[in-house]
Amino acid sequence: MSIFSGSYLTYVLPAILLSMLAQWLVSSTYGRWSKVRNHLQLSGADAAQRLLTYGGLHEVHVEATPGKLSDHYDPRSRTLRLSASVAQSPSVAALAVTAHEIGHALQDRQGYLPLRLRSALVPAVNLGSSLAWILILIGFMLRNLQLATLGVAAFAVGAVFALATLPVELNASARARTLLRESGLVQGAEETGGVNAVLSAAAFTYVAALAAAVLQLLYFTGLLGGMGRRR
Repeated sequence: MSIFSGSYLTYVLPAILLSMLAQWLVSSTYGRWSKVRNHLQLSGADAAQRLLTYGGLHEVHVEATPGKLSDHYDPRSRTLRLSASVAQSPSVAALAVTAHEIGHALQDRQGYLPLRLRSALVPAVNLGSSLAWILILIGFMLRNLQLATLGVAAFAVGAVFALATLPVELNASARARTLLRESGLVQGAEETGGVNAVLSAAAFTYVAALAAAVLQLLYFTGLLGGMGRRR
């Protein structure tokens, strides 16, 4: 049984196009605002220290991380890791990215429930991502309903993870806007608009990821239902 029929593109092509649009939007928006300096001339690293102090996050350390836009907050070691393009840049974009990651640090300190849920899903997602496609391919090829069902279930965990990620990221961006405004690191309509543009573009990538996961899950669920009816 072939699982990649013509209808597969009906489900997957919109997700691919949406993901491409999201990546273009992030790249172009970040590129634009990385060329605009913030009024305080603060690099991402300098802004991180100010925002961490302002937010009372004295236990969070700042480290460098390789790669472009690989910035993230690690709740296990309470470490904020900034890429060179953010840490060394005195741009509006660097402020937005840095504040967003500190938003995650605030979530961690406050025990934000969606963040805890997403963290709890990580082991299952790591295991599921390795097994899902294998079980789906073997299950459908051998017409084994049990294996195919396990594969689709493992794939579904990834969709649940994408769903849990969305409120976490949106809330981190909301916290970032508040931090930057209240601390005075962002002022004026131009800087505010730039921060909003960068954060909104980043949020769209998570919407696209969720759409891709849901569309593929719907496709495989439909195949699974068809297999069950033929038994």
